[in-house]
Amino acid sequence: MPAGTPRIFVSHLSGTAVFDPNGDQVGRVRDLVAMLRVARRPPRLLGLVVEVATRRRIFLPMTRVTGIESGQVITTGVLNVRRFEQRPTERLVLGELLDRRVTLVDTGEEVTVLDVSVQQLPARRDWEIDRVFVRKGKAGALRRKGEALTVEWSAVTGFSLEEHGQGAESLLATFEQLRPADLANVLHHLAPKRRAEVAAALDDDRLADVLEELPEDDQIEILGKLKEERAADVLEAMDPDDAADLLSELPEEDQERLLGLMEPDDAADMRRLMQYEERTAGGMMTTEPIVLQPDATVADALARVRMQDLSPALAAQVYVCRPPDQTPTGKYLGLVHFQRLLRDPPFTLVGTLIDQDLQALRPDTSLPAVTSFFATYDMVAAPVVDESGALLGAVTVDDVLDHLLPDDWRETEFHLIGEVNHGE
Repeated sequence: MPAGTPRIFVSHLSGTAVFDPNGDQVGRVRDLVAMLRVARRPPRLLGLVVEVATRRRIFLPMTRVTGIESGQVITTGVLNVRRFEQRPTERLVLGELLDRRVTLVDTGEEVTVLDVSVQQLPARRDWEIDRVFVRKGKAGALRRKGEALTVEWSAVTGFSLEEHGQGAESLLATFEQLRPADLANVLHHLAPKRRAEVAAALDDDRLADVLEELPEDDQIEILGKLKEERAADVLEAMDPDDAADLLSELPEEDQERLLGLMEPDDAADMRRLMQYEERTAGGMMTTEPIVLQPDATVADALARVRMQDLSPALAAQVYVCRPPDQTPTGKYLGLVHFQRLLRDPPFTLVGTLIDQDLQALRPDTSLPAVTSFFATYDMVAAPVVDESGALLGAVTVDDVLDHLLPDDWRETEFHLIGEVNHGE
């Protein structure tokens, strides 16, 4: 290859912005598509999997790439916006080649693939995978100095079309900066075996966040491949309403086994939520809103609002109740909006700031009625109260949207207006 032709390691391309010739961003790189060839010939790089604004993944042929430099990909500006579908002869470089156990031809030693590099062929627009960055040692062993090396593609063997011996370490490192919804989209498009490997390698909290963003079939598949003790831990880490929805889709005997492995308080929340119809306020609510007693101060409320693991919708308001302050609470007194907390001195008691004009929802309130409530009062969350006046939980706008959108909304073909040019 001629001097000056850049060699690019694929891990550096993950998440890279893709621009058209006018400098407008059209998406981000989520993977690369290659075709393996016989006799240890370097694989041909066919194109990039690009995620556009609607989270749809499209295929960008390398013939439409005019440059890869300075942390960005430049295209001809003409993109086909049909959803990417992997063909049997194609391999996803990040999703299927990294972390694979292969063998060094000269020594017969097994090594783990950490990365591969791609390079453009001279005088052509074709690209191929030319080098492999590997680590010596047993699978899963800790890295030590002197164990990593870069070799020619032809110097290793074992890149079969099967997934045997493939871990998830490098793939997770590649995608660790993704939001849960984006990582869920990556998992959804992996082969089932690879999806299970990646899910098993995620920590409980991260996997819980990702499961909440996956379609129901993927949730059930992943949960079913976890050990029961870990499945219970992941369910506990999920938002209670999402966990209850997932549990409700399992056979009754599986529900009881998993509930029996949970902490009693968490299991009680799940059982309570599972009593309500799915498309009601009770079926959509979370049992973990911010609850304060009336003698709490604005400073106390703001400290709770600042908690990192709160969603923006739950952080938008606090609910004031008489003791106990765990759901179901004592008498519900009203709510205080976040903006009101910012306007009053820190020592002010939240009991004096209550918005008493808004009526709470009952757990049997239907989805259309909940939707009308949110639209009428411009709310992002709403309290749910039982007949005795105790706060049961809160419904948030994201849960309402999840129930309003069609079941296959993640797969819906959206029209991209003004983002990319249609056609080949």
